[in-house]
Amino acid sequence: MENLNSEYERYQRARKKVIEIKGFYIHLTCYVLVISVLIYINLKYTPEYLWFLWSMLGWGIGLFFHAARVFNWMPFLNKEWEERKMKQFMEEERNKTKFE
Repeated sequence: MENLNSEYERYQRARKKVIEIKGFYIHLTCYVLVISVLIYINLKYTPEYLWFLWSMLGWGIGLFFHAARVFNWMPFLNKEWEERKMKQFMEEERNKTKFE
């Protein structure tokens, strides 16, 4: 029975990861399409000022952090860090209730 539970948990984690990666690729596709349209509009109607760069930069920063989260490029804020912090806080809470 325990083996079934761990297999199901692994399946759920893998499914969640696939959904996160799919969400990133949808985000990337929207970014490329919208920025392409903005570049076209900018160069056609106001080529003297390249305002599309601001949108590209702002959204690009958000896209970078989305990728960093999905692909675990942030070693200091990854799942292991979250689990360690949760255990630390739970232990602190347990110790606090012992002394009260």
